Amino acid sequence: MKYSTLKHRFVVHFPDELEPGVLYISIEFKSVSHLCCCGCGEEVVTPLSPADWRIIYDGESVSLNPSVGSWTLACRSHYVITRGQVRVAGQWTDEQIAAGRRRDRLATERQFGNAVQQPASRESNNQVVEKPRSWFARFGSWIFGG
Repeated sequence: MKYSTLKHRFVVHFPDELEPGVLYISIEFKSVSHLCCCGCGEEVVTPLSPADWRIIYDGESVSLNPSVGSWTLACRSHYVITRGQVRVAGQWTDEQIAAGRRRDRLATERQFGNAVQQPASRESNNQVVEKPRSWFARFGSWIFGG
């Protein structure tokens, strides 16, 4: 990982050109942006909401939860930002990414009241759907495995 720490800046609008090593936070637009910590130069935007990412500002540093997985970028980097420190996280398989996206979609549907009832936790094509888990549970699984 090219950047092992990130400074943070609270802004209203993200600048046209992001500075490497800076995590931009827009409370007004409920989103965070930064250049990928691997150094590929791609912009990573994360939405803030109960169903998406959350920031913790302790007065000196910022944590972003859950982890940042740049699955659509060529680098496919995956990392955790805790108190401004960047830690590499394990790579996910395509199946793990698909399961994570299903969980995220269900969490978003629940947040906005559009939850679709799933029959006995299975999709119509008989693939097992994992029960949506909170970011804390996902983070715990990432730390402790499982």
